Amino acid sequence: MTVSVVVGAQWGDEAKGKIVDLLAQRARYVVRYAGGSNAGHTVCINGTTYKFHLIPSGVLHPHVTAVIADGVVIDLRAFTTEAAVLREQGVDLSRLRIGLGVHLTMPYHRLLDELEEAQLEGRLGTTKRGIGPTYADKAWRIGVRVADLLERDRLAQRLQRVLQRRNPTLQRVYGVKPLNADELIAEFSQYAEQIRDYVCDVPHLLMNAAEQGEPILLEGAQGTLLDLDYGTYPYVTSSHPVAAGACLGTGIAPNRLTDIWGVAKAYTTRVGEGPFPTELEDETGERIRNRGREYGTTTGRARRVGWLDLVALRYAARVNGFTALALTLLDVLSGLPQLKVCVAYRYRGRETREFIADAPALAQCEPVYHELPGWHEDIAHCRTLDDLPSNALAYLNFIEEYVRVPIRLVSVGPSREQTIGEV
Repeated sequence: MTVSVVVGAQWGDEAKGKIVDLLAQRARYVVRYAGGSNAGHTVCINGTTYKFHLIPSGVLHPHVTAVIADGVVIDLRAFTTEAAVLREQGVDLSRLRIGLGVHLTMPYHRLLDELEEAQLEGRLGTTKRGIGPTYADKAWRIGVRVADLLERDRLAQRLQRVLQRRNPTLQRVYGVKPLNADELIAEFSQYAEQIRDYVCDVPHLLMNAAEQGEPILLEGAQGTLLDLDYGTYPYVTSSHPVAAGACLGTGIAPNRLTDIWGVAKAYTTRVGEGPFPTELEDETGERIRNRGREYGTTTGRARRVGWLDLVALRYAARVNGFTALALTLLDVLSGLPQLKVCVAYRYRGRETREFIADAPALAQCEPVYHELPGWHEDIAHCRTLDDLPSNALAYLNFIEEYVRVPIRLVSVGPSREQTIGEV
């Protein structure tokens, strides 16, 4: 393994949590490198379901040090709730580490996110968790970091300075009352004591581990098509979920990366607004949504559902340099007599096999489909490729040939054991 990355290959929600859990068996460190509490990873083990938003799902393995790296933004209200639930489920968090450079999602970030989304004519469909405003403050160099949190006077100074800029916006633009600095200082000083034992210099921790050859797994949130630069802008997240973002978010040099796993569903989903060429708004789409339990871990919103878009998947493979694919939720397609996969777009009278990331242009694209026969067998109990129906194997082979990346893991159910392949 050495240093491996797990990247969402679509618009997020690809069941990365399960794949990270499987790969974490061989890891010494499992590291979240981007995003915030807008992420939602679910892992099912022996009938118990664990839900993660900020804490790396690798924490379920007792030999793993779970790390929230500096590229992440952390909502401490959400973090303390998540940590409490996991502890109640018997999860040991003593090996958790949080970077000094992690930026804090503050109450004014969530408030601004809600207010701005409500006023937009064309909504972006954000989770309203304050992620965008937190990253905006980071870029403006007025963000509050974990390092600030640990010293009360430093925190007070930082918050008073930030609210001098944020409160006038809240009052004059949105007509809401200003936030009280003293109340925030009192609340977040309590959080400081709750996380103090977890905090460390994460870049040096990880650089030292990489130099010593310890196996590190970097866990992405969201997906490639939501990347701030390479996704369907402006319907994107505020960070870089691509493999290159793993280096930015952790301090690990690019030449240390050895394996780059792309995780994709056997079909395509999207949450929120934005173009979606293969979207199904019919009985087939509803059937896939219900069988796949396509409702967001973070928001609870119903996901939009469509046929597998191989044009987009091939684009993700090229952007990230995937060395392997993990295909999830293949079992959801069982029982469909015919399957379609998008192999090209028709745009302004011509066909192209190149993904069009520009959102207005992508909205004008019509999918060009290739049809494959479906299968009726229940594949939830399959544990080897030989157990799969021939039509399911043909489906996998077609994907491999188009994307030009080997499929090394196939998920046929939510549980850890419902997986074909070896890690």
